[in-house]
Amino acid sequence: MSNHPENPEQHGAHDLALEEARPKLKQPPLYRVVLINDDFTPMEFVVEILESVFGMERTRATQVMLEVHTKGKGVCGVYNFEIAETKVAQVMGIAEQHQHPLLCTMEES
Repeated sequence: MSNHPENPEQHGAHDLALEEARPKLKQPPLYRVVLINDDFTPMEFVVEILESVFGMERTRATQVMLEVHTKGKGVCGVYNFEIAETKVAQVMGIAEQHQHPLLCTMEES
């Protein structure tokens, strides 16, 4: 056994180099997909949209629809940019096909 301390330059040198080489990854921003209330789109249509586009169970879809109806808007889900954008386009396309003025937007979470 030696009384000489280990060479501090060698101890942990590899760990330090690895830490410096790691890029700091930032999570991409998430976006809320939001339905906006209007006075013309039937409540049942909104529930169907929430079930078909967002995969919600009937009970949850009804809760979100009531939130849209009573509070003016409701969050359908939170996604990365591309998925949120696709969901908004799907909702708007289906609403337009059925001639409903339902508005769907996305906002950074």
